[in-house]
Amino acid sequence: MIKGTLCSLRHLQAADLATYIALVNDLPSRGPFFSPQLKSPEALRRDFMQNGFVTEDSELFIIEDEREAIIGSITHFKSRTPTSREIGYRLFDPQRYGRGYMSEATRLLVDYLFQAYPYHRLELLMDPLNTGSERIAQKCGFRQEGMLRQAFFINGVMRDVKIYGLLRPEWQDLQRTARG
Repeated sequence: MIKGTLCSLRHLQAADLATYIALVNDLPSRGPFFSPQLKSPEALRRDFMQNGFVTEDSELFIIEDEREAIIGSITHFKSRTPTSREIGYRLFDPQRYGRGYMSEATRLLVDYLFQAYPYHRLELLMDPLNTGSERIAQKCGFRQEGMLRQAFFINGVMRDVKIYGLLRPEWQDLQRTARG
């Protein structure tokens, strides 16, 4: 378990699976920036039983609040190069937006990835209109690098995607600044 002040990150357990499936497939909580595509409960159960949503290519953590309620998920997965990882996240309850949960969860995952693995680069991809996600990226030290034109298909429309990146030396500078 990776603990923060507001939240903790941990791997999904069998006892969490029904709750997680219901939260992942709750369409109203997705908002305008997530695909409305449902995930089959049986396929999710099968994948969980095979690997617990942890493989060499990706690792999923649930985000718990201080009362140990599941409030979101955060994952890292293979990116375009062997030394890069992309991070994806989602809060399940829109009423929790703007309260710092996702910024802290992202910082916790970034620290974990740079401390546990030799990755050199982490990426966040987001819809240009997703100002909440952009604030998270900026708070966590990521820098805007560019735009992929019409790279996401969401709610029946091709959408542009902003790319934010954080390099290991930039993270190390942030760590020194925070300590000193």
